[in-house]
Amino acid sequence: MTWSYAARRFSYMVLLLVLSSILSFIIINLPPGDFLTSYIMTLEAGSSESREELAAALRAQYGLDQPVYVQYTKWMGKVVRGDFGMSFEWNRPVKDLVAERIPMTLVVSISTLIVGYLIAIPVGIYSATHQYSLGDMAATVFGFIGMAVPNFLFALFLMFMFYKYFNLPLGGLFSAQYQNAPWTWAKLADLLRHLWVPLIVVGLGSTAVNIRVMRANLLDELQRPYVETARAKGLPERRVILRYPVRVALNPIISGIGWAFPQILSGATIVSVVLGLPTVGPLLLRSLISQDMYVAGTITLFICALTVVGMFVSDLLLAVADPRIRLE
Repeated sequence: MTWSYAARRFSYMVLLLVLSSILSFIIINLPPGDFLTSYIMTLEAGSSESREELAAALRAQYGLDQPVYVQYTKWMGKVVRGDFGMSFEWNRPVKDLVAERIPMTLVVSISTLIVGYLIAIPVGIYSATHQYSLGDMAATVFGFIGMAVPNFLFALFLMFMFYKYFNLPLGGLFSAQYQNAPWTWAKLADLLRHLWVPLIVVGLGSTAVNIRVMRANLLDELQRPYVETARAKGLPERRVILRYPVRVALNPIISGIGWAFPQILSGATIVSVVLGLPTVGPLLLRSLISQDMYVAGTITLFICALTVVGMFVSDLLLAVADPRIRLE
């Protein structure tokens, strides 16, 4: 891997980030009206004329009466200085709102990502090397179920079953007594007792997909002539499989890391809403519904940035893992 290749990919990443921020801000502003219009309409007192005058005054105060490109320029000017604006709905700085939810979002998403890879890669290898065995068929059934069942539906099923038969409510990451309590070992233990539910629900689909991808690619690589040559030379079977076929079969999973990065921040939005998780995803959904443009724009910008950075990282990892990839 050459430094020129890394520098070229980094320049593409910066350009894509700027273009994605422009597109995201425009899309957020496409629906008619804005947050202030919806807010004024909810006020019962006053005539329609006074509401319109108040809405116009507030738009002028917040700069919403200006063209979208002017709003975007002012917003990005503040973003580069670390100021992401004020939330209309919460009347708080956007960076504070997002910062409150990032720790739990990272805990849920990164844990799910790591556990998913730790399960999918070994199971995929076993399934490919023991084709049509009982274990392979069990992994195949799990893969099909995991890909077919929506995560939010699985979350609702678990919540219903545990409440009906065990009288155990599932949801959230903490018990009521630890919700706003300071961090202690007891609170950490309570978090770990609740964390397994989002780990299973959120990680079901991606783990199932990665198992199928790993199995299919490794089966294809095991039929290559170089594998037969290595076996003919008397190399141990474990070394034959792990040295080259597994390394090459990991390429699609490595390339999928780019799509896993934005999931770290979005935190499986629908599942988070169903399970009541204090992650960034529900905040994004609420801001889009209420047209809280600076909150939605900031979270969307972060998701786009993680997508672009993730693709950059996956490209570099592919270049390192597979010497066949030519960087010229």
